[in-house]
Amino acid sequence: MQRIYEPENLMEGELLQSMLASEGIEAHLVGRDLLGGTGELPIFGLLGLSVDNDQAEYARELISAYNAALPLSGDEPESFPGTLVC
Repeated sequence: MQRIYEPENLMEGELLQSMLASEGIEAHLVGRDLLGGTGELPIFGLLGLSVDNDQAEYARELISAYNAALPLSGDEPESFPGTLVC
């Protein structure tokens, strides 16, 4: 197992874990269960996505592509330019 990415928060970690699973990569979100004990304190480096060694490079490529993606033009509402509609 290799730790390939440190998400900023639990929501990003779970989103990326699901994205990797949709590509056939089993990822483990390390540190998820420890977040409840931290309260409101910012704890850096606690969360991490880990994958098998043979899938690490592909998983890094997918996460890099995800982080580099931009919203499609025309997807934002006219009253709030620059805002995505989900």
